[in-house]
Amino acid sequence: MQSIAAAFRARPLARAFTSRSVDGFVGGVGNTPLIRLQKLSEQTGCDIVAKSELQNPGGSVKDRAALGVVRDAEERGLLKPGGTVVEGTAGNTGIGLAHVCRARGYRCVIFMPNTQSQEKIDLLRMLGAEVHPVPAVAYENPANYNHQARDFAKSLPNAIWTDQFDNTANAEAHYRTTGPEIWEQTQGKVDAFICATGTGGTLAGTGRALKEKSGGKTQVWLADPPGSVLYSYISSGGKLTERSGSSITEGIGQGRITNNLGTFVKNVDGALHIPDEKTIAMLYELLDTEGLYLGASSALNVVAAVELARKLGPGKTIATILCDGAYRYQSRLFSKKWLQSKGLESAIPEHLKKYAVLD
Repeated sequence: MQSIAAAFRARPLARAFTSRSVDGFVGGVGNTPLIRLQKLSEQTGCDIVAKSELQNPGGSVKDRAALGVVRDAEERGLLKPGGTVVEGTAGNTGIGLAHVCRARGYRCVIFMPNTQSQEKIDLLRMLGAEVHPVPAVAYENPANYNHQARDFAKSLPNAIWTDQFDNTANAEAHYRTTGPEIWEQTQGKVDAFICATGTGGTLAGTGRALKEKSGGKTQVWLADPPGSVLYSYISSGGKLTERSGSSITEGIGQGRITNNLGTFVKNVDGALHIPDEKTIAMLYELLDTEGLYLGASSALNVVAAVELARKLGPGKTIATILCDGAYRYQSRLFSKKWLQSKGLESAIPEHLKKYAVLD
């Protein structure tokens, strides 16, 4: 079988597109490129490949989940023309839902923690969504943004709470699309898949598809930021849920096992803990060496893919997810003052600090 690297070199300027036009915004979701990260692949002796989900029409991997949960509600008769879609979201799922609702003719209402970046809030409103930023409190608190979204949907006729964390239509969307796409794009040669998880949909759905298609040979690992319990849970075989610290990443990490993650958590092969310092350093390195302008969760995933490649040894193909670009976070990630306030400016190698251009 031709190696992944050889396949990429064989047609370096070519990209395969669908041979026909697609139907509106929803038709453009999925079938994103798989990018071989050249320098990191050379350094590890593995093929580090990343699914470029920032090239979905709404700009993130969450376009898939947003479309998946809305379609599921339509198919089950829970959402009818002119209805309202309500969600509690840290950002990108809301953006995906706002796009899908514009395309489908639904009202979109978003509840979100008031800790999220202003770029995300502004974009949601530009897309016509009604946004309710609320105090960030634990899931167990009745005032948690997810519970507020649920209760608001219940108060309206012809409305759904899409419940991205526990609605397994989220994971199903990745099982049907993301996993099979990676399998095809790697020509059935993917030794491991790793990514961080918030709702759990991407990891569970993609992982399940790759496990099935490989006959169980593809390893599936979870990458976790500080402040999340998932690394301790996976590493201890489900015995510990230790949480310590906090992270600059948005939309990933978790304090519980969601229903989406629960569909696959027993099949996860391992977990890696990725500190923010490594994430920031990789974010700047990817901009410098690959020309990729990425958000922090994407950079964390690449750090994890590199560490897993070194753990598994050379000659392997390791796949991960580029969740979104940096455009929604640039006022933070490329701000000297913000990086200093988080104690992260020193994590950036000296020759890369030139990219931190915002004061």
